[in-house]
Amino acid sequence: MKRLMILAALMLPTALFAHDYTVGGLQIIHPAAGATAPTAQAGAGYFQIVNNGDQPDRLIGVTADFPRVMIHTTQMDGDIARMVHLEAVDIPAGETVTFAPGGLHVMFMGLNGDPFETGESFDAVLVFEAAGEVPVTFYVEDISDLTDHSHH
Repeated sequence: MKRLMILAALMLPTALFAHDYTVGGLQIIHPAAGATAPTAQAGAGYFQIVNNGDQPDRLIGVTADFPRVMIHTTQMDGDIARMVHLEAVDIPAGETVTFAPGGLHVMFMGLNGDPFETGESFDAVLVFEAAGEVPVTFYVEDISDLTDHSHH
């Protein structure tokens, strides 16, 4: 019995952070945000969207309790990375779209002295053209955990 309790305790952190949401043919896997520096004014959110349906959809917005929330992608201009605002992201039928560091991401702007700290969470709503509004919870993780999804 004691071994079973220890095993359950070891698996608890993984269970807490392994979360996904399904609406229609869309599956949103592991919404997470990277921990930020104490003075950061913005933080980034990441996840995967799997379209298991036979119709495409589009992510047309994200809402959350921050002054501004925008969908961005990262583009390289020589050695300089810059963020580019996107109005929408296509989610083709039968495909997976990944929001990850260095690529697509959601910017939560206006942290105003309240940084993202590991272990915290916050609610948001992903807005799709066809599937509608999907409430999700973003868990704040160390950024190195967000670049390796092999344990999710």
